[in-house]
Amino acid sequence: MMKKVIIIGAGIAGLTAGVYARQSGFDVTIYEAHSIPGGASTSWKRKGYLFEGGMHWLTGSSPKTALHKLWREIGALDDNTAIYNRDPFFVFEHEGKKAFLHRDIDKLQSHLIELSPADEKEIIRLCRDVRKFMKVDMPITDIRGVTVKEKTNIPISALFSMLPAFFRMPFYANQTAKEYAMRYKSLLLQNLCRSIVGDDNNATGMVFTLSTLAKSDGGYPIGGSLGMAGRMAKRFEALGGVIKYNSEVEKVIIKNGAATGIIINGAEVSSDAVIITQDTLVAIDTLFDSPLREPWADKMRVEIKPMLNTFICLGIKADLSDVHESIIFTCDMPVICAGKEIKEIGINNYAGYEGYAPKGCTAVTSIFAGDSYEWWKEQKINGTYEAEKQKLAENFIYVLEKKYPQTAGKVEVWNVATPLTYERYLHSYKGSWMSIMGKGAKMQSYPSKPNSISNLYFAGQRLTIPGGLPVAAETGRKAVQYLCRDTDMVFQGDY
Repeated sequence: MMKKVIIIGAGIAGLTAGVYARQSGFDVTIYEAHSIPGGASTSWKRKGYLFEGGMHWLTGSSPKTALHKLWREIGALDDNTAIYNRDPFFVFEHEGKKAFLHRDIDKLQSHLIELSPADEKEIIRLCRDVRKFMKVDMPITDIRGVTVKEKTNIPISALFSMLPAFFRMPFYANQTAKEYAMRYKSLLLQNLCRSIVGDDNNATGMVFTLSTLAKSDGGYPIGGSLGMAGRMAKRFEALGGVIKYNSEVEKVIIKNGAATGIIINGAEVSSDAVIITQDTLVAIDTLFDSPLREPWADKMRVEIKPMLNTFICLGIKADLSDVHESIIFTCDMPVICAGKEIKEIGINNYAGYEGYAPKGCTAVTSIFAGDSYEWWKEQKINGTYEAEKQKLAENFIYVLEKKYPQTAGKVEVWNVATPLTYERYLHSYKGSWMSIMGKGAKMQSYPSKPNSISNLYFAGQRLTIPGGLPVAAETGRKAVQYLCRDTDMVFQGDY
């Protein structure tokens, strides 16, 4: 008899696990609290405008990477998915001067030296390191002891080619991106470096991002987050899987030390195994009769530093094709977000993306990073939440109009998503969508299965810091490999 598996969450990890579990012969049902798939990789429409609320680039979009095969297997990418590689990736503008983040590393090096000859030595060293990091590929491997239809290994030659980058990692890991940026004399270059991954993350993320772009990876699949999640959901359902939307799981049933199903709407639904892909940091405290207490879970509670943002979306009745697709600029008059002044404003401009806005109009989004959860929660409690969102939107619109006069009086729709918004839709910790990998932090990973409960598995971006789409997919795959090993099934992944 086919073993029945329940997956909690139809985000990227849940859909990945669902596809691999179906391919491997399990009867699979995914329960999703939201009305659409995708989880944190999401988009939404307002009055004819599509706002990208999740993916801004996809590591593994290049066929040359090992991760690309995984995306193909789960249906995230297919022959009909166009990949858009914008170049330069983004622009930082300060006092009329512009620094371009070119994908081509030689072009980037020449450009940065031209901007600041005094920083030539540091620029050359960074670009030399980026070339080393270009040899690093996210490994997709099989767990020990699992029987697979097709083995996935890392060639020894690939491991040797990665060694030069591994030797340089401590240099970047032991300083924040902000600290690294201060190595440059040019304020413009300082700001450019800080903007790549944010001030608080260690500088490893910065050099990895640069290397991803330099090898023509990190493209944006047309259709974005919703398009990708939709393709994955379609693939899962075509394999015979079932997704039950608007179905929030209340508890995982544990009997005699084993997961035997879930409780939903007060009723028990039995299964042979449960895979939890909801934010692990929340799940270990809320999906059981008592919080899960294992050493790794207690470490996670202490170690995880959530990455949060407040998200602003504008629908503008103007064609902004002459504005770069991703630009960060400094402004004299700050935007006040959650009580803090922000003078560096970044926007993503989707004027050139078909279907994102009515003809002649433009969808624009902006992210204000920072842990503003408690501030927004306080506004919710005292009844000023909606008013504060409107005040933020109006402040942002005013600053944007000063920068781009062609937008004045042309904003047709605005939408603000706070950490409370993401918390409500994702059930994630404080509404966070990734984790901060701070100064000195190593690539911390947490297990896919607990020691104290059998037939239970975890997957999702929280299991490997800092998270992201590749981690979500890789952990979804790994959870099913553990499931296959425990049930003597053959793991399969074909496309």
